[in-house]
Amino acid sequence: MTARKIIIDTDPGQDDAVAILLALASPDEIELLGLTCVAGNVPLELTARNARMICELAGRTDIPVFAGCDRPLGRDLVTAEHVHGKTGLDGPDLPEPAMPLADTHAVDFLVDTLRGEPAGSVTLVPIGPLTNIAAAFKAAPDIVEKVQEIVLMGGAYFEVGNITPAAEFNIYVDPDAAHIVFRAGAPITVMPLDVTHKALVTKRRNDAFRALGTPVGVAVAEMTDFFERFDKEKYGSAGAPLHDPCTVAYLLNPDLFTGRHINVEIETTSPLTMGMTVADWWRVTRRPPNALFIGDLDADGFFDLLTERLARL
Repeated sequence: MTARKIIIDTDPGQDDAVAILLALASPDEIELLGLTCVAGNVPLELTARNARMICELAGRTDIPVFAGCDRPLGRDLVTAEHVHGKTGLDGPDLPEPAMPLADTHAVDFLVDTLRGEPAGSVTLVPIGPLTNIAAAFKAAPDIVEKVQEIVLMGGAYFEVGNITPAAEFNIYVDPDAAHIVFRAGAPITVMPLDVTHKALVTKRRNDAFRALGTPVGVAVAEMTDFFERFDKEKYGSAGAPLHDPCTVAYLLNPDLFTGRHINVEIETTSPLTMGMTVADWWRVTRRPPNALFIGDLDADGFFDLLTERLARL
C-alpha cells in the first residue's frame, strides 16, 4: 500500500502534539510532507516552537516545519492559554528545539507543494484555525484540485461552542478563513466537538500511555494530565477530549468513525453566533452537501490504535 501524502497544519497545543505523534508513528500509511504552523492556541512563535519540539521528541528532525500566518484574515488573534498553558504545550518538561524552522513561509510551501503533485494526491489535515489553508487557496486557486481530501478538526453542532456559546475555537478564531475553505470545492471531512468530546482520556487510558515507559508515552500522559483539568472543570467529564488526533486516526482507520454528508456553512457576520458551523444535520435545507460531518466514534478502538502506535516511537 502506498503511504498517503499529508500536510498537517497546526497550532500545538497538547492534542495537536498527539496528532502529530500519531502521524509520525504510522509511516506505512502516512507520508508526512511537512508541518505548517499557524497562530491559534498560542501565538505563531510558540506554535512553530512546539511543532519542532514534538518532531524532536519523536526523533524525526527530518520533518520540515514552516511558520505561517501570525493572525487571522482581517481579525485580531484570539488564543487559548487558559486551556493549553502559557507555552501551549504545558505539562511535560521538553527541551527547547534545536532543529531550525524552514526558510519558506507555510503558505508558499502549501502552494508550491500542491502545484508539484498530481491532482487529488495530497491530504490536508488542519487542526488549528484555517488561516494558512485559506490564504493558500486565495493565492493559488489552482491548487484546490490537487487536494485529495481535507480532514479537519473544528466546528460543532449538537455540542455547540467551546469558546462562545455557538462556536468552536478553531473556526471562531478565523471564520473568514473557514468560510473560504468550506466553499473551495475540495472534499472535506470534519471532526467536530460532537465526536471529539467522545474521545476522552480517562485515567485508565492515560495510565496506558504512561505505562509505555518511553519518552513519548510519558510526555503524552503529562500533556493530558495538564489540560484535562480545564475540561473536567468545564464539562464535568471523566477526562480530557483528544480533539486533534481524531483526524489522523480517521486516515488510519475510517471505520472507527461514522457521520453524514451534509451542508456546512460558516457564520461570519453575526456578533452573537460568529464562527458557528451551521451544520444541516437533519437535511432541512436544499443546500448541497459539502462535507462529511462526523458524529460518533469507537472510542475504545481509537485509544487502542493510538496507544499501539505511540508505542512504536
